[in-house]
Amino acid sequence: MNSVKRKKIEASGWHIGTTKEFLGLSEQESTFIELKLKLGKNLKQRRLEKKLTQVELAKVLKSNQSRVAKMESGDPSVTIDLLLKSLLALGTTKKDIASIISQS
Repeated sequence: MNSVKRKKIEASGWHIGTTKEFLGLSEQESTFIELKLKLGKNLKQRRLEKKLTQVELAKVLKSNQSRVAKMESGDPSVTIDLLLKSLLALGTTKKDIASIISQS
């Protein structure tokens, strides 16, 4: 958000904060969500690099397109193990996963 827009919003009495503050998340909860989002974003990136559709990836994973969409969008019903298994199915190495996790 640019500074002019931010000042207008704050001048109107609104407070601008983080998602963590808004939802009252602990540090652990916030970190966990960020991790899931990173893994999902990377899954989409790798799927696109391999020129696969969500339907094609779903077939590889023995799942369905809507599940792949949920993984890529950070849906809370998606587990970390499903994200990791999916990344591994796309050829992601353990070292790659460690790099994804360690990114700020």
